[in-house]
Amino acid sequence: MEKKTSAGRRFVLKGVAGSLILAVMPLAAANAEGGLGATGNPVEVKIMANEAFANSWQTILVPEFNKAFPNVKVRIDGVPYTELLAKMMLDATSPQPEYDILLADDPWVPQLAQIGALKDLKSDAISAMTDKGYDWDDFNAAPLAAGEWNGKQYAVPVRSNMLLMFYNRALYEKAGVPEPTPQITWDQFFANAPKLVQDTNGDGKPDSWAIDTYFVREPLTPTIWQSILNSNGGALLDASGAPAFANQVGSKSLEMHKRLLEFAPPGALGHGFSESLQAFRQGIVANMITWGSVYKATAVDKQSTTLTVEDVGVQVLPVGSTSAGTHRGIWIAGVSSKTEKLDASWAFVQWLTSKQGESINASMVGSFPARKSTLASEPSEAWLKPIYKTLQNAYDVAATGKMWRIRNPKSDAAQQILADEIARGLAGQASPEEALKTAAGKIAKVLK
Repeated sequence: MEKKTSAGRRFVLKGVAGSLILAVMPLAAANAEGGLGATGNPVEVKIMANEAFANSWQTILVPEFNKAFPNVKVRIDGVPYTELLAKMMLDATSPQPEYDILLADDPWVPQLAQIGALKDLKSDAISAMTDKGYDWDDFNAAPLAAGEWNGKQYAVPVRSNMLLMFYNRALYEKAGVPEPTPQITWDQFFANAPKLVQDTNGDGKPDSWAIDTYFVREPLTPTIWQSILNSNGGALLDASGAPAFANQVGSKSLEMHKRLLEFAPPGALGHGFSESLQAFRQGIVANMITWGSVYKATAVDKQSTTLTVEDVGVQVLPVGSTSAGTHRGIWIAGVSSKTEKLDASWAFVQWLTSKQGESINASMVGSFPARKSTLASEPSEAWLKPIYKTLQNAYDVAATGKMWRIRNPKSDAAQQILADEIARGLAGQASPEEALKTAAGKIAKVLK
């Protein structure tokens, strides 16, 4: 016999050994029979996301989703990154929230979970709606953990990102320097850096530099220092949750971050994401440390770059005293705890993070997948093959070294403190020791 939820989803009750067991039809099958958004009576799901990718998802991914779920309308509203968390918190605490799905940045899950904004995606209710082939164990540990908090899975990776080092092969060849490998150490990198500051047009003045990355005072700048810190065996917090970076390892790592300025373009102290990306795309820096998600728009998309896949290599950051370096930056999707459209909301999130959805997202939008099976498979686009290898390496490195931002409901405040103090250290307004000691003291108070 059949039953339907208030959302119209079909369920089948089967008798087994004298009892009734609730068996859920696969989402695609349920939708094909009209159970998930019937013809003439579609379900609309609203999503709040970063404006940086909201429009491309709306125009590229939603039509792909609608091939499987034609009666589920999806509206993705883009919000500037600096306003996104505040608007999510405001909507989530509203008596009648507008959004069914929240696309959150890596460190925000503890804050959203603390106010009860998100559903537990492994709860009985959602597990009953989850396809048997979804396979939670297939996700790499590092990106999946971004959606966890206090033993519950509140969100799942939809746009995985890792801090990586891009390099320009032509500039390396012109300088007579071997291309970097995942085994290159920071000592080797700094030994090669002076040779990568070059005069490429013969006018006697340098017009190409060795490196560009985050140096400006902003929340993502400390991720560069932290990647170096982690590669040197350091950590942000100790086992008790207290700051553990105001020491010799932390200071040495900040000195290394600052030393990069010696081989960066003029004015690099004011450079962040956009400035360093522009310099690399223009072919005036040999290396760029930034988020890997820009690879497609930097080496593949002819509308946004003059570089090609043959020009651009990408790998983890150089090896410190302990390991290579990277940093986790995962965009994760969670379902609002107050949604009245749970079936349709989880249908979209499940499709997007399924093996099929990941592949579509990677090939058509350039988003990085989180699943081990996706990364081990033959990608649909040839340019993705070396990227998948680097990404898997980065996930493994991150998981081993716990290379991510502070996981705490107060993580945003802690990150801003790091942004202020790392910037002071980079600008020479404070010694590395002084900047880190100040940051540790302030963060200890915030986390309490």
